[in-house]
Amino acid sequence: MSSSEGTGAPRHVPVLLDRIVELLAPALTREGAVVVDATLGLGGHSEAILERIPTCRLVGIDRDLHALSMAGQRLAPYGDRFTGVHAVYDELPDVMADLGLATVDAVLFDLGVSSMQLDVRERGFAYAEDAPLDMRMDDSTGRTAADVLNTYSAADLARVLRVYGEEKFASKIAAAIVRRRETTPWTTSGPLVELLYEVIPAPARRTGGHPAKRTFQALRMEVNDELAVLRRAIPAAVDAIGVGGRVVVEAYHSLEDRLVKQAFTAVTKLDVPPDLPFVPEGMEPTHRLVTRGAEQADAAEIAQNPRAASVRLRAVERVRPAPPRGAS
Repeated sequence: MSSSEGTGAPRHVPVLLDRIVELLAPALTREGAVVVDATLGLGGHSEAILERIPTCRLVGIDRDLHALSMAGQRLAPYGDRFTGVHAVYDELPDVMADLGLATVDAVLFDLGVSSMQLDVRERGFAYAEDAPLDMRMDDSTGRTAADVLNTYSAADLARVLRVYGEEKFASKIAAAIVRRRETTPWTTSGPLVELLYEVIPAPARRTGGHPAKRTFQALRMEVNDELAVLRRAIPAAVDAIGVGGRVVVEAYHSLEDRLVKQAFTAVTKLDVPPDLPFVPEGMEPTHRLVTRGAEQADAAEIAQNPRAASVRLRAVERVRPAPPRGAS
């Protein structure tokens, strides 16, 4: 996730950039070490990694063809040290196989929506102006936010808003969405924002940011199946790294951070009875936590880049090879 400034082309201002490079660097010291930026976006993190860690080469994955093209132009000066791949990040094992990589040295995830998507009106991610209700990260395939609003039942809409948006008024909003589409199908964001202002009580509108924020977030996560993709992607990344390799994740939503925490806990916990006087050989965890809990941005960065306020940063490192297949 990133911030942007001004008008015209989006500008990527990566969150926790120095800390990200610091966490990745120990895994990328050997010549030819490979880091995967699984959420390439406009390439802000990737550019810093390639510039500051000259020993590494980088594979950038993104499902957004527009972002992939712009990042490719930005990173062209690094020549064959950069490889861009059009894929969803849970396809990491397939990407590695296609590139002939048995393992990689590091994987970075910067979750959420990018500047490319927020700042280009036609993508429909932002609620500040009337725009088509699209919200697909890969706008060449799949259902749009308008499709969700026009076809989901009130119960399913309420579930999406409640689970992904943590919206208190989910049922009320869902009922109003269904009522309106009976006469006028949903096509653009402006009428949806107006409806949310009408449905959400005034006292609730005065706290917690823009009243459309939670609904737009929920629709985006549903359209792009973000949690299901993440649920597959993090274990795949943890498996993909060799000994000394690291996986670093920036999450901006509590559900995303919870999935990351669970996946990291699964590979770092000691799975033996607590009263056992020693750890049997082969039962030690394969990974260790690099960060203590979830790290956050400081006040100075949040003041400069408000989107950093909700970031939760976690990192894990492989310390032992995976046990042989079939071993207990």
